[in-house]
Amino acid sequence: MAAPQIKGDVVDTDQVLVEEKGCVRVLTLNRPRQLNALSSQMILKLLKLFTAYEKDPTAKLLIMKGKGRAFCAGSDVSAVTHSITQGHWTNGANVFWNQYILDYIIATYSKPQVSFLNGFVMGGGAGVSIHGRFRVATEKSVFAMPETALGCFPDVGEYVGLTGTRLDGAEMLACGLATHFVPSTEQEVVHWSSEWILTAIELLKKASPINLKVALRSV
Repeated sequence: MAAPQIKGDVVDTDQVLVEEKGCVRVLTLNRPRQLNALSSQMILKLLKLFTAYEKDPTAKLLIMKGKGRAFCAGSDVSAVTHSITQGHWTNGANVFWNQYILDYIIATYSKPQVSFLNGFVMGGGAGVSIHGRFRVATEKSVFAMPETALGCFPDVGEYVGLTGTRLDGAEMLACGLATHFVPSTEQEVVHWSSEWILTAIELLKKASPINLKVALRSV
């Protein structure tokens, strides 16, 4: 089956910041004033990065986080709505088309990925994280799928998708939406993530790339 065609061209943007730490790639969603809502360019850049890193033998672990008080509050619905009211409905269609391709790539990714879900994790923010391998919640995490109330289709869950109920970090861990739970203080998160990265680097250095792919596909 041929890969779906991405619609749009990537423009160099600082809406997604990239750090390289050995074999680890850290991606930071960087629209804090908009609670890191996914713009068209953010989605396109994430698609470009995820696609490139999957083929890059020097990249063995991806970490994604949000700047400010949210991981990601969802798609930039206001921008999509504005585009539609201006008569450019295809722009909004392309945003969601690309976003669901990104969700699929993350869900089927061959390399381990960690998402730090501190703060709001809603709608499209859930789509670009919950499908990944590891999801780290905090006591400040707020998870919700408000799409149904907005006239859109939720891409995660049944109960939360239908009702829009908000879950906190502990509830996310209890029901499996999160795989880990850590304190939200910046010092604790930085320390914990640094420890995670250092440990992961040492473990991944010892592993065969082929074995990693097979193991990830089987769990």
